[in-house]
Amino acid sequence: MTDFRLLSTRQQNMLRFMQSYTQKRGFPPSIREIGEECGIGSTSVVNYNLNKLAEAGYIERSGKVSRGLRIIRAIPGFSGAKRVLGEMGQHQVALVGRIAAGEPISLPEDIGHHIEEDDYITVPPRLLGGYDASETFALTVRGDSMIDAMIKDGDIVILRRQNIAENGEMVAAWLPEDNETTLKRFFLEAGKVRLQPANCDYEPIYVHPANCEIKGKVLSVMRSF
Repeated sequence: MTDFRLLSTRQQNMLRFMQSYTQKRGFPPSIREIGEECGIGSTSVVNYNLNKLAEAGYIERSGKVSRGLRIIRAIPGFSGAKRVLGEMGQHQVALVGRIAAGEPISLPEDIGHHIEEDDYITVPPRLLGGYDASETFALTVRGDSMIDAMIKDGDIVILRRQNIAENGEMVAAWLPEDNETTLKRFFLEAGKVRLQPANCDYEPIYVHPANCEIKGKVLSVMRSF
């Protein structure tokens, strides 16, 4: 294995950024993010250096998935690299867009399709609720209507793909007539759907069942500190 001091300055900086990013967010950076942080304008150059780091025994790469990176060798100045990354596992979940925890916002109806390589995140197995990663997807939360459910603006919610929900479950609900989606608790009452926020500053949304399509049920939340 190559001594850390024999790596190029660029490769050392890439490793330090990958480790710092992962420790803060719980999943590794994308190729694009590594390039932006390290001043590399070409993704092919980033890939070249990642391959060199893999050859040097510092990282493992999971196929062609951009976030499928795992540091397997200690980096000077960082501790717990193997422990942190080993706990994460290699489950790739599609980060398909943003969802409103507040007023509804637009989200493509073909949720989870046509996902680019950089739109996958690595999720610890314990956050998948026992489901296979192929049954799940992720969304970035925008808004504060679910803060009393411990979901804040900027969090990433992991959801299971499903089109039904039980009363009280937190769901991503698509409203076809409004061409909007929202994150709320689902209740079916007296022939109407109530989408209930978890913030007393917001009113519930009432819609006809025909104007409410469940896209997924929330399994867990990821947060950066």
